[in-house]
Amino acid sequence: MGISCEETLDCFKSDDLIGLGMEADAVRRRLHPEGVVSYTVCGRIDPRTSGESAILAEIGKAASMGASSITLCSERTETIEQMELLLRAIKSHFPSLWLHCFSAGEIQSLAQRSGLTLYDTIARLRDAGLDSIPGDVVSLDDATAGVLGETGSNGWFDVHRTAHRLGLPTTACMVFGQGETLEQRVSYLEALRGLQVQTGGFTAFSLRAFVPRAAGPRVIEEPTAVEYLKMLAISRMVLDNIANIEIDFGAQGLKVFETCLRFGGNDAGSLPIGGSAATAEQLRQVVRDAGFRPVERDLAYRTVFLN
Repeated sequence: MGISCEETLDCFKSDDLIGLGMEADAVRRRLHPEGVVSYTVCGRIDPRTSGESAILAEIGKAASMGASSITLCSERTETIEQMELLLRAIKSHFPSLWLHCFSAGEIQSLAQRSGLTLYDTIARLRDAGLDSIPGDVVSLDDATAGVLGETGSNGWFDVHRTAHRLGLPTTACMVFGQGETLEQRVSYLEALRGLQVQTGGFTAFSLRAFVPRAAGPRVIEEPTAVEYLKMLAISRMVLDNIANIEIDFGAQGLKVFETCLRFGGNDAGSLPIGGSAATAEQLRQVVRDAGFRPVERDLAYRTVFLN
Protein backbone atom coordinates (compact mmCIF):
# COMPACT_ATOMS: atom_id res chain seq x y z
CA MET A 1 0.00 0.00 0.00
CA GLY A 2 1.27 3.48 -0.84
CA ILE A 3 2.41 5.89 1.82
CA SER A 4 -0.17 8.13 3.50
CA CYS A 5 -0.72 11.85 2.91
CA GLU A 6 1.07 12.65 6.15
CA GLU A 7 4.00 10.43 5.25
CA THR A 8 4.15 11.99 1.79
CA LEU A 9 4.37 15.49 3.25
CA ASP A 10 7.11 14.30 5.61
CA CYS A 11 9.03 12.94 2.60
CA PHE A 12 8.80 16.30 0.84
CA LYS A 13 10.22 18.00 3.92
CA SER A 14 12.99 15.43 4.39
CA ASP A 15 16.62 16.14 3.50
CA ASP A 16 17.46 12.43 3.26
CA LEU A 17 17.50 12.15 -0.53
CA ILE A 18 19.43 8.85 -0.53
CA GLY A 19 17.00 7.34 1.96
CA LEU A 20 14.04 8.35 -0.20
CA GLY A 21 15.74 6.84 -3.22
CA MET A 22 16.32 3.55 -1.41
CA GLU A 23 12.67 3.35 -0.35
CA ALA A 24 11.49 4.08 -3.90
CA ASP A 25 13.95 1.56 -5.34
CA ALA A 26 12.51 -1.10 -3.02
CA VAL A 27 9.04 -0.45 -4.48
CA ARG A 28 10.46 -0.61 -8.00
CA ARG A 29 12.19 -3.93 -7.27
CA ARG A 30 8.98 -5.38 -5.82
CA LEU A 31 6.98 -4.40 -8.91
CA HIS A 32 9.72 -5.20 -11.46
CA PRO A 33 11.89 -7.99 -10.06
CA GLU A 34 12.97 -8.97 -13.58
CA GLY A 35 15.36 -6.00 -13.66
CA VAL A 36 14.36 -4.46 -17.00
CA VAL A 37 14.01 -0.85 -18.12
CA SER A 38 11.60 -0.23 -20.96
CA TYR A 39 11.26 2.38 -23.69
CA THR A 40 9.13 2.76 -26.80
CA VAL A 41 9.49 4.06 -30.34
CA CYS A 42 6.38 6.08 -31.05
CA GLY A 43 5.42 8.16 -34.06
CA ARG A 44 3.75 11.52 -33.40
CA ILE A 45 1.63 12.72 -36.28
CA ASP A 46 1.09 16.44 -36.84
CA PRO A 47 -2.68 17.06 -36.68
CA ARG A 48 -2.29 19.85 -39.23
CA THR A 49 -1.29 17.31 -41.88
CA SER A 50 -3.92 17.80 -44.57
CA GLY A 51 -6.03 14.91 -45.75
CA GLU A 52 -6.35 11.25 -44.86
CA SER A 53 -3.86 10.12 -47.50
CA ALA A 54 -1.17 12.48 -46.19
CA ILE A 55 -1.74 11.30 -42.61
CA LEU A 56 -1.53 7.66 -43.69
CA ALA A 57 1.68 8.41 -45.57
CA GLU A 58 3.21 9.97 -42.44
CA ILE A 59 2.16 6.98 -40.36
CA GLY A 60 3.61 4.60 -42.95
CA LYS A 61 6.91 6.45 -42.80
CA ALA A 62 6.96 6.25 -38.99
CA ALA A 63 6.14 2.53 -39.07
CA SER A 64 8.95 1.87 -41.58
CA MET A 65 11.35 3.58 -39.16
CA GLY A 66 10.41 1.27 -36.30
CA ALA A 67 7.40 2.87 -34.63
CA SER A 68 5.17 0.35 -32.86
CA SER A 69 2.70 2.99 -31.68
CA ILE A 70 1.21 6.23 -32.98
CA THR A 71 -0.04 9.30 -31.15
CA LEU A 72 -2.53 11.54 -32.89
CA CYS A 73 -4.29 14.77 -31.92
CA SER A 74 -7.76 16.03 -32.71
CA GLU A 75 -8.29 19.36 -34.44
CA ARG A 76 -10.80 21.75 -32.91
CA THR A 77 -13.11 21.57 -35.93
CA GLU A 78 -13.34 17.81 -36.42
CA THR A 79 -16.48 15.80 -35.73
CA ILE A 80 -16.80 12.38 -34.17
CA GLU A 81 -17.68 10.97 -37.60
CA GLN A 82 -14.45 12.34 -39.10
CA MET A 83 -12.35 10.89 -36.30
CA GLU A 84 -14.05 7.50 -36.62
CA LEU A 85 -13.29 7.39 -40.33
CA LEU A 86 -9.65 8.33 -39.73
CA LEU A 87 -9.12 5.77 -36.97
CA ARG A 88 -10.70 3.01 -39.06
CA ALA A 89 -8.52 3.94 -42.03
CA ILE A 90 -5.36 3.80 -39.89
CA LYS A 91 -6.30 0.42 -38.45
CA SER A 92 -7.17 -0.90 -41.89
CA HIS A 93 -3.75 0.04 -43.30
CA PHE A 94 -1.69 -0.59 -40.13
CA PRO A 95 -3.55 -3.18 -38.01
CA SER A 96 -0.56 -3.89 -35.75
CA LEU A 97 0.03 -0.27 -34.69
CA TRP A 98 -1.16 0.76 -31.23
CA LEU A 99 -3.15 4.02 -31.38
CA HIS A 100 -2.49 6.15 -28.29
CA CYS A 101 -4.44 9.28 -29.18
CA PHE A 102 -6.32 12.39 -28.04
CA SER A 103 -5.88 14.31 -24.80
CA ALA A 104 -8.64 14.58 -22.22
CA GLY A 105 -9.26 18.16 -23.32
CA GLU A 106 -9.53 17.12 -26.97
CA ILE A 107 -12.00 14.37 -26.13
CA GLN A 108 -14.12 16.79 -24.08
CA SER A 109 -14.12 19.26 -26.96
CA LEU A 110 -15.00 16.54 -29.45
CA ALA A 111 -17.90 15.40 -27.26
CA GLN A 112 -19.25 18.95 -27.00
CA ARG A 113 -19.00 19.58 -30.75
CA SER A 114 -20.74 16.28 -31.47
CA GLY A 115 -23.47 16.68 -28.85
CA LEU A 116 -22.50 13.42 -27.16
CA THR A 117 -21.72 12.31 -23.65
CA LEU A 118 -18.13 11.48 -22.72
CA TYR A 119 -19.12 7.83 -22.47
CA ASP A 120 -20.59 7.68 -25.97
CA THR A 121 -17.71 9.69 -27.46
CA ILE A 122 -15.01 7.45 -26.01
CA ALA A 123 -16.98 4.29 -26.82
CA ARG A 124 -17.25 5.31 -30.48
CA LEU A 125 -13.54 6.18 -30.67
CA ARG A 126 -12.68 2.83 -29.07
CA ASP A 127 -14.89 0.92 -31.49
CA ALA A 128 -13.23 2.76 -34.40
CA GLY A 129 -9.75 1.68 -33.33
CA LEU A 130 -8.52 3.82 -30.43
CA ASP A 131 -6.36 1.67 -28.13
CA SER A 132 -5.48 4.02 -25.26
CA ILE A 133 -5.52 7.67 -24.13
CA PRO A 134 -2.40 9.67 -23.15
CA GLY A 135 -2.11 11.55 -19.89
CA ASP A 136 -1.80 15.15 -20.96
CA VAL A 137 -0.90 17.88 -18.47
CA VAL A 138 -3.52 18.64 -15.82
CA SER A 139 -3.40 21.68 -13.54
CA LEU A 140 -2.47 20.85 -9.97
CA ASP A 141 -4.80 23.67 -8.92
CA ASP A 142 -7.65 21.30 -9.76
CA ALA A 143 -6.29 18.45 -7.68
CA THR A 144 -8.53 19.20 -4.71
CA ALA A 145 -11.64 20.05 -6.74
CA GLY A 146 -13.71 16.91 -6.21
CA VAL A 147 -11.66 14.85 -8.63
CA LEU A 148 -12.70 11.48 -7.23
CA GLY A 149 -16.46 11.99 -7.34
CA GLU A 150 -18.49 10.53 -10.18
CA THR A 151 -19.58 14.08 -11.07
CA GLY A 152 -16.38 15.77 -9.96
CA SER A 153 -15.52 19.15 -11.38
CA ASN A 154 -12.24 18.05 -12.90
CA GLY A 155 -12.82 17.04 -16.51
CA TRP A 156 -9.43 15.33 -16.82
CA PHE A 157 -10.35 12.75 -14.22
CA ASP A 158 -13.84 12.33 -15.70
CA VAL A 159 -12.35 11.43 -19.11
CA HIS A 160 -9.88 8.93 -17.68
CA ARG A 161 -12.45 7.37 -15.34
CA THR A 162 -14.85 6.94 -18.26
CA ALA A 163 -12.14 5.45 -20.48
CA HIS A 164 -11.31 2.92 -17.78
CA ARG A 165 -14.99 1.96 -17.48
CA LEU A 166 -14.95 1.26 -21.21
CA GLY A 167 -11.84 -0.91 -20.96
CA LEU A 168 -9.44 1.63 -22.48
CA PRO A 169 -6.14 1.95 -20.61
CA THR A 170 -4.68 5.43 -20.10
CA THR A 171 -1.53 7.04 -18.76
CA ALA A 172 -1.20 9.78 -16.15
CA CYS A 173 1.13 12.76 -16.15
CA MET A 174 2.34 15.31 -13.63
CA VAL A 175 4.24 18.52 -14.33
CA PHE A 176 5.66 19.96 -11.13
CA GLY A 177 7.55 23.11 -10.28
CA GLN A 178 4.98 25.67 -11.43
CA GLY A 179 4.68 27.30 -8.03
CA GLU A 180 2.20 24.79 -6.64
CA THR A 181 2.17 23.96 -2.93
CA LEU A 182 3.35 20.68 -1.47
CA GLU A 183 -0.24 20.03 -0.41
CA GLN A 184 -1.37 20.33 -4.02
CA ARG A 185 1.25 17.83 -5.12
CA VAL A 186 0.12 15.41 -2.42
CA SER A 187 -3.56 15.88 -3.32
CA TYR A 188 -2.92 15.19 -6.99
CA LEU A 189 -0.89 12.06 -6.33
CA GLU A 190 -3.55 10.83 -3.92
CA ALA A 191 -6.26 11.51 -6.50
CA LEU A 192 -4.38 9.43 -9.08
CA ARG A 193 -3.89 6.65 -6.57
CA GLY A 194 -7.56 6.75 -5.62
CA LEU A 195 -8.75 6.49 -9.21
CA GLN A 196 -6.37 3.59 -9.78
CA VAL A 197 -7.90 1.84 -6.77
CA GLN A 198 -11.34 2.30 -8.33
CA THR A 199 -10.52 1.31 -11.91
CA GLY A 200 -7.01 -0.12 -12.30
CA GLY A 201 -6.88 1.59 -15.68
CA PHE A 202 -3.59 3.53 -15.53
CA THR A 203 -0.68 1.73 -17.17
CA ALA A 204 1.95 4.34 -16.33
CA PHE A 205 2.69 7.65 -14.63
CA SER A 206 4.98 10.18 -16.32
CA LEU A 207 6.83 12.82 -14.28
CA ARG A 208 7.98 16.04 -15.91
CA ALA A 209 9.65 19.14 -14.54
CA PHE A 210 8.16 22.50 -15.52
CA VAL A 211 10.24 24.42 -18.04
CA PRO A 212 9.60 28.22 -17.94
CA ARG A 213 8.94 29.49 -21.46
CA ALA A 214 8.98 33.24 -20.91
CA ALA A 215 9.81 35.75 -18.23
CA GLY A 216 6.88 37.41 -16.52
CA PRO A 217 5.90 39.15 -13.33
CA ARG A 218 6.15 35.84 -11.49
CA VAL A 219 9.62 34.35 -11.88
CA ILE A 220 9.66 30.54 -11.61
CA GLU A 221 12.92 28.64 -11.77
CA GLU A 222 13.10 25.24 -13.41
CA PRO A 223 13.31 22.39 -10.85
CA THR A 224 16.82 21.05 -10.30
CA ALA A 225 17.91 17.47 -10.92
CA VAL A 226 17.84 16.86 -7.16
CA GLU A 227 14.25 18.12 -6.98
CA TYR A 228 13.32 15.84 -9.87
CA LEU A 229 14.87 12.82 -8.15
CA LYS A 230 13.03 13.60 -4.94
CA MET A 231 9.70 14.05 -6.72
CA LEU A 232 10.27 10.83 -8.65
CA ALA A 233 11.01 8.83 -5.51
CA ILE A 234 7.96 10.17 -3.70
CA SER A 235 5.73 9.49 -6.71
CA ARG A 236 6.93 5.87 -6.82
CA MET A 237 6.16 5.41 -3.12
CA VAL A 238 2.67 6.92 -3.35
CA LEU A 239 1.69 5.32 -6.67
CA ASP A 240 2.69 1.76 -5.88
CA ASN A 241 -0.55 0.62 -7.53
CA ILE A 242 0.52 2.02 -10.94
CA ALA A 243 2.98 -0.42 -12.45
CA ASN A 244 5.23 1.87 -14.45
CA ILE A 245 6.92 5.19 -13.67
CA GLU A 246 8.19 7.00 -16.75
CA ILE A 247 11.30 9.18 -16.49
CA ASP A 248 11.50 12.32 -18.61
CA PHE A 249 14.60 11.01 -20.37
CA GLY A 250 14.68 13.69 -23.04
CA ALA A 251 14.68 16.61 -20.60
CA GLN A 252 16.77 15.12 -17.80
CA GLY A 253 19.64 13.71 -19.86
CA LEU A 254 21.59 10.46 -19.61
CA LYS A 255 23.40 11.10 -16.31
CA VAL A 256 20.29 12.03 -14.36
CA PHE A 257 18.36 9.28 -16.13
CA GLU A 258 20.80 6.66 -14.84
CA THR A 259 20.34 7.89 -11.28
CA CYS A 260 16.56 7.91 -11.74
CA LEU A 261 16.70 4.15 -12.31
CA ARG A 262 17.60 3.83 -8.61
CA PHE A 263 14.95 6.33 -7.51
CA GLY A 264 11.90 4.38 -8.61
CA GLY A 265 11.80 4.92 -12.38
CA ASN A 266 11.59 1.90 -14.67
CA ASP A 267 10.73 3.40 -18.06
CA ALA A 268 12.43 5.89 -20.40
CA GLY A 269 9.32 6.91 -22.32
CA SER A 270 9.40 7.48 -26.08
CA LEU A 271 12.42 7.75 -28.33
CA PRO A 272 11.70 10.14 -31.21
CA ILE A 273 11.30 8.81 -34.72
CA GLY A 274 14.18 10.04 -36.82
CA GLY A 275 16.56 10.40 -33.89
CA SER A 276 20.04 9.04 -34.40
CA ALA A 277 20.68 5.35 -33.83
CA ALA A 278 23.49 6.39 -31.51
CA THR A 279 20.96 8.01 -29.18
CA ALA A 280 18.98 4.79 -28.86
CA GLU A 281 22.14 2.77 -28.32
CA GLN A 282 23.42 5.28 -25.76
CA LEU A 283 20.19 4.84 -23.83
CA ARG A 284 20.49 1.07 -23.94
CA GLN A 285 24.12 1.24 -22.84
CA VAL A 286 23.28 3.45 -19.87
CA VAL A 287 20.58 0.97 -18.88
CA ARG A 288 23.07 -1.90 -19.08
CA ASP A 289 25.72 0.03 -17.17
CA ALA A 290 23.18 0.63 -14.40
CA GLY A 291 22.66 -3.11 -14.08
CA PHE A 292 19.38 -3.48 -16.00
CA ARG A 293 18.27 -4.97 -19.33
CA PRO A 294 16.78 -2.56 -21.90
CA VAL A 295 13.46 -3.65 -23.40
CA GLU A 296 11.66 -2.00 -26.29
CA ARG A 297 7.89 -1.98 -25.72
CA ASP A 298 4.75 -0.65 -27.30
CA LEU A 299 2.31 1.67 -25.54
CA ALA A 300 0.45 -1.32 -24.09
CA TYR A 301 3.73 -2.23 -22.34
CA ARG A 302 4.04 -5.36 -24.45
CA THR A 303 7.63 -6.33 -25.25
CA VAL A 304 8.59 -5.60 -28.84
CA PHE A 305 12.29 -6.37 -28.57
CA LEU A 306 14.58 -7.47 -25.74
CA ASN A 307 17.90 -5.67 -26.34
